[in-house]
Amino acid sequence: MRPADWERDRERLRRIREEVFVYEQHVPPELEWDGSDRSCQHVLAEDADGTPIGTGRLLPDGHIGRLAVLAPWRRRGVGSAILTELLRIAAEQTMSEVVLDAQTHALAFYRHHGFTAEGEVFVDAGIDHQRMRRTLRQANVHAEAAPEGTREN
Repeated sequence: MRPADWERDRERLRRIREEVFVYEQHVPPELEWDGSDRSCQHVLAEDADGTPIGTGRLLPDGHIGRLAVLAPWRRRGVGSAILTELLRIAAEQTMSEVVLDAQTHALAFYRHHGFTAEGEVFVDAGIDHQRMRRTLRQANVHAEAAPEGTREN
């Protein structure tokens, strides 16, 4: 797991998101590539050989999203590691809270990591989502195990 730079790591990050969101979940490419990536903090998970297996991003406004894990690596802690790193970055930037729009099948994953659902379920890119929020305690932003690959902002 490492912080990623959009300019340097763009193709590696894009391959993961294209596989998970565009091909697997049928998100239209024009919705996936929203023009926000240059201003985000990205993380990249790699296997022991350096092959990209997961990613996620943090927008400047505290929105976590585009958390994606390739299918063979799901339920092996990769999603949790990505989320933990994004929470660490948010805390390091002294954000007091983070929000995300979770796919409804991943609500339990995010609840496990201290997020609380709010509002009604809504559809984004043809997929049911719900807004979730987590207050950050600057000294305690570590999440526990339970991976998932989902598309959020």
